[in-house]
Amino acid sequence: MHKLLRFCLSPLLAASLVLGAGQPASARSRIKDIVDFEGVRENMLVGYGLVVGLNGTGDTLDNSAFTRQSLSAMLERLGVNTRDAKLNTKNVAAVMVTARLPAFAATGSPVDVTVSALGDAKSLLGGSLLVTPLLGADGEAYAVAQGTVQTGSVSAAGASGSTVTRGVPTAGRIASGAVVEREVGFQLATMGQVRLTLKNPDFTTSRRIADVINSRYAGTASADNPTIVTLHPPAGQDMVSFLTAAEQLEVEPDSSARVVIDEVSGVIVMGSEVRISTVAIAQGNLTISVQEQPQVSQPAPFSQGRTTVTPQTAVKIDEEKGKQLIVVNEGASLSNLVAGLNALGVTPRDMISILQTIKAAGALQADIQVL
Repeated sequence: MHKLLRFCLSPLLAASLVLGAGQPASARSRIKDIVDFEGVRENMLVGYGLVVGLNGTGDTLDNSAFTRQSLSAMLERLGVNTRDAKLNTKNVAAVMVTARLPAFAATGSPVDVTVSALGDAKSLLGGSLLVTPLLGADGEAYAVAQGTVQTGSVSAAGASGSTVTRGVPTAGRIASGAVVEREVGFQLATMGQVRLTLKNPDFTTSRRIADVINSRYAGTASADNPTIVTLHPPAGQDMVSFLTAAEQLEVEPDSSARVVIDEVSGVIVMGSEVRISTVAIAQGNLTISVQEQPQVSQPAPFSQGRTTVTPQTAVKIDEEKGKQLIVVNEGASLSNLVAGLNALGVTPRDMISILQTIKAAGALQADIQVL
């Protein structure tokens, strides 16, 4: 059994990689598409609330003490005394409510929220979320949520106990279900400097961003490290107008050679900078098949013998022939690498083993990232 290396690309993937290799190493991109601006970000909000109006699909109060306590506390705030009452409703569910507060969101702006069951509720379909404060990391309430939960799922059950469920009925969304009550204090216009954070840190890209901005606005940008580029607005110009002009400038991002492998789906993506040293690659399959055919052994008449079943076994060995070593020369480009290895005609999943083996041999000049 021989198996030096096995490698293959699906025709569509191979074609796309070869076409991509024929293009320039990187296309020019706007600065705004490859960086994040300091302070211009979303803030996570979270809250605890109750969903009411469920059709018997809510929490079982005997199993969910927090739902019982929350329901009693809410009713008492509304003037209803339930201390001596035995609550046994199944139309209420305790939920966690999450939202993202957009950057520079003004008071009164609507925000979408996500509602997720916390107890043993079977479905939130048709329920209404009661007023729920949404808190930030500092413990302050920045928004208030309320509205009808939309799950987008279907669930049905029969008398025999069989059920059919599509989607997740215990989680849903409320479009524009929260209203911003507190703004995040961030004054961009009065800042003396702003840092740009590269989404894909790289020394070369960081320097190119600083150079292209300085070519338009001299002395306003400096590359601090592979991730940060610091900007200072020119004299007589405010920060907002300066960033508006700077983010439209185009640069050519650089990137390190990398191979990304998704073992679950069998997808492999190689960057245009991938190179390999001289290596010979071959592949071969050895298939062993075992087939058993039962045979009935019938004794002769009046022989006092027994009828037995005797298995007949056939073993066959097939070895794929006709595959030859393929030599990929040192410094081969991505197009040459794909063309040479694709000639072996193996499955995409074998490609994962091929790349890892070439890397282990020290012939692949790229990083392998396995998802």
